[in-house]
Amino acid sequence: MKKFYITTPIYYVNANPHIGHAYTQIAVDAVARYHKMLGDDVFFLTGTDEHGEKIEEACIAAGFGKGKEREFVDSIVVNFKKAWDVLDIAYDRFIRTTDDEHKKVVQEFMACLADNGDIYLGQYDGWFCAPCETFWTDTQAENGVCPDCGRATGRIKEENYFFKMNKYQKWLTDYINDNPGFIMPEYRKNEVLGFLREDLTDLCISRPRDRMSWGVPLPFDEDYVVYVWFDALINYLTGCNYAGGGKDFSECWPANFQVIAKDILRHHAVYWPIMLKSAGLAMPQVVFAHGWWKMGDEKMSKSKGNIVDPLDLVNKYGVDPIRYFLLRAVKFGQDGVYSEDALVTMYNNDLANDMGNLLNRTLTMVDKYFDGIAPTAPARAADNVLAALSGAIEENAKSIPSDVDMYFKDLRLNMVLERVWQLVGMANKYIEKSAPWKYSKEGNSPAVKTIIADLLEVLRIVAIFVFPFMPRTSMEMWKQLGLSDDVSRVSLKKLNTWRGFPAGTRIAKGEPLFPRISSAL
Repeated sequence: MKKFYITTPIYYVNANPHIGHAYTQIAVDAVARYHKMLGDDVFFLTGTDEHGEKIEEACIAAGFGKGKEREFVDSIVVNFKKAWDVLDIAYDRFIRTTDDEHKKVVQEFMACLADNGDIYLGQYDGWFCAPCETFWTDTQAENGVCPDCGRATGRIKEENYFFKMNKYQKWLTDYINDNPGFIMPEYRKNEVLGFLREDLTDLCISRPRDRMSWGVPLPFDEDYVVYVWFDALINYLTGCNYAGGGKDFSECWPANFQVIAKDILRHHAVYWPIMLKSAGLAMPQVVFAHGWWKMGDEKMSKSKGNIVDPLDLVNKYGVDPIRYFLLRAVKFGQDGVYSEDALVTMYNNDLANDMGNLLNRTLTMVDKYFDGIAPTAPARAADNVLAALSGAIEENAKSIPSDVDMYFKDLRLNMVLERVWQLVGMANKYIEKSAPWKYSKEGNSPAVKTIIADLLEVLRIVAIFVFPFMPRTSMEMWKQLGLSDDVSRVSLKKLNTWRGFPAGTRIAKGEPLFPRISSAL
């Protein structure tokens, strides 16, 4: 089995999860499920980021009080786990930066960087943005305004530990240029290279405990805690058993994909690779930065109060329609504008009219023409017209596995769904063009058998390839098709892409998968 390690960012727990978090989770879950169907040894890591000044502030604002940070984060983490459970996120490990194992890994990693001569004690004098947990120089924070979030920063002058970022700048620039697939999509790579054209300043990687105590103590100076971003990034190593080392770690690391939102690209494509280089560790194969979901022209954010609760949407429309909409509506990597009306339109057009209708019509015809038993397809079609129609849909279906694999390799998730729906649309047109009811009236049973066998095979293939995106829908389709094995365990490497539907199967037609919705609920 081939190792496949994929990560989400770990989410800051100063508030409950929103649709932006759900977007990343659903995307990574779909990729992980696909690789499991390929037979890969998949490890899907997610979790929560629980240290830092914002947590201290949110803890006090929530009424827990100073020193009650652990109780506060415990109250929020449960909501993340509940959300991922509702959204059918099948992660393999949920890591918390307050875990004892993670604290140990952070301290081991920091000691390694210090032993390698890349950490030093110095004086910090500059601007600090508390919401972003980021220090800025006078040049970067013009007039004291954070260049990332646009908020006012505060001036801080204090002794701190620094990490030698500048030492590795040329190496990182060369590495990115020599490994064009390291940062995806391509325009994100160019963004990082643009950032690296300016001299990197060494990164302040500590906070004095007398000012901010909620963090992991530095192993070489307990008067300081580790900068929250250093702490957070190291979670990807904790998940691979960095503390244990040996075979477990070497078989897991490096990650195949590290999927993030574009606002934390610098941390993952500049800080993180330099940290790994300093520690003598391999780079992740791909850092993929996706876009934001916006409301109008604005990014959804907790501070702006324009977030959408994914659980509210699930309560209205069900889990799979939300999973489908988020991954189909926008090219993965670009920004999307959220609208509930757009969600309902896609639900009705793609799910109710296209896929749901195809399943319902096909199973109705199996009941009507063959008493609910899947027919055996004749060796050849009854006439040239039907032969051409049947041959075209077979050809389309046979090319799906290679097309889907190509799109998954680049995380073009919307294209996977578009490709599957191309087959769904072709099958619906096939019904109209072949007109099985006419053949039935003529008593041409072989022709009807060909058409129904083709449609059942299309539905089998569709159910398999929608499983990573809509597992509940896939399993319900499988059940209604009368198939008794487990769709999640279908091996894509052994997939017989045509005539794999077993003749003689008794179908089990149920309720329509997606009843139409008249308007946003």
